Amino acid sequence: MNLPVYRLIISTAFVAVLLTSAATYILKPVKISLTASSGMRFAYKDEDSQVSLVAFHYSINKPLIATDAGDYNVDVTAREPGTGAFVEVNNDVILQPGDVVNYWYYVVRGSRAYQKLDLSWTVPAGPTSPSTTVAAPPGEAPTTPATTGAPPTSEGPPDRCATYPCLIFEDNFDTLDLNTWEHEITAGGGGNWEFQYYTNNRSNTYVRDGVLFIKPTLTADKFGEAFLSSGRLDLWGSGPADRCTGNAFYGCERHGNANNYINPIQSGRLRTAHSFDFRYGRVEIEAKMPTGDWIWPAIWMLPTNQAYGSWPASGEIDIVESRGNMFLRNGAASIGVDTVTSTLHWGPYVQLNDFFRTTSSVTSQSGTFGTGFHTYVLEWDEKSIRSSVDGIELLSVSPGEGGFWEMGDFAARAPGIDNPWGTNAPNRRMSPFDQEVRQD
Repeated sequence: MNLPVYRLIISTAFVAVLLTSAATYILKPVKISLTASSGMRFAYKDEDSQVSLVAFHYSINKPLIATDAGDYNVDVTAREPGTGAFVEVNNDVILQPGDVVNYWYYVVRGSRAYQKLDLSWTVPAGPTSPSTTVAAPPGEAPTTPATTGAPPTSEGPPDRCATYPCLIFEDNFDTLDLNTWEHEITAGGGGNWEFQYYTNNRSNTYVRDGVLFIKPTLTADKFGEAFLSSGRLDLWGSGPADRCTGNAFYGCERHGNANNYINPIQSGRLRTAHSFDFRYGRVEIEAKMPTGDWIWPAIWMLPTNQAYGSWPASGEIDIVESRGNMFLRNGAASIGVDTVTSTLHWGPYVQLNDFFRTTSSVTSQSGTFGTGFHTYVLEWDEKSIRSSVDGIELLSVSPGEGGFWEMGDFAARAPGIDNPWGTNAPNRRMSPFDQEVRQD
């Protein structure tokens, strides 16, 4: 198996299944209420017999961003007698009027998991009703205030660019700059149940001769074979460099058993989450794709802030991704390492992720994308997003004045649903792709 090697920005992953849009399950709202002792009670009620687990993650008067672990983390697998709800009661806390409970939750239904992020509930003054609904219906999301239309923008001083275009970020990987690149540390895999877990380890991520290497290794080489079926993988960490970055889907701690093995692969994934972001511009990357079955390298850009709500409402830009298989076909079409794909993910909620309207692939006419370095380019402005490989167009998306909302025909497909990219979006034509993004 060839190692994935890169001259610029890359994230590589082992995955077990292809990404698909989720089934039609709609999350129910969580209800929160005070207990008699000024503690708190969470309740998730759904009569669907396929729902087997509800997990609540929360902190009190402390920020809880995306899938951060939170001070309290509870998996509920049994329904409360009488109500049929999945209930978490915490009487170890004493809440006061004005206290803010920041939380998120996810639900396992069948073989899939669904999550709702960035939620909060404020303890009201005076008597409260037995329960208060705090989660919005799917698709309802906050919007950001309108901003002044201006040249391409990026985080940082307003005089970063005296003229346009200008260079605002470059990494030739003479060293692995850990002030720029943060390692993701998680076994969650974004709900794809990937084979690998991500860690901060120079066996998996390193630079040599101006090239970034992301190298998968075997978990058993570090912990032994028995660890996979009987060990405990603890990624919680105790400092900035080793703290778990994603707790969703059991990302921070897993226990191996005969039915659920611990991820057999250890790998690396880098992001600029706290060092660099931008909006509109040109991204150029030289990369050599890895070769090997079950490998799925990807170069992504994710929103810095979930301005329009949880994925995919705030968008995702996949500059390029591929599969490492040498011989993999879908009918007559090759879909292995000789093919690269560029995709935009967008939609008011998971079940309406309309990525299939904005995805396109290019197949090499000779050799593969794993036999040498190729140049991948993304051009993003106020009216369009375009990507290419070695000068060959890969994807071109230019919505009309009605933007992605009309492109997806969501008003007709889901009558009554709110438009998360409504009148307050800075650029209604391009929203959700009108916000700062980070490299992932």
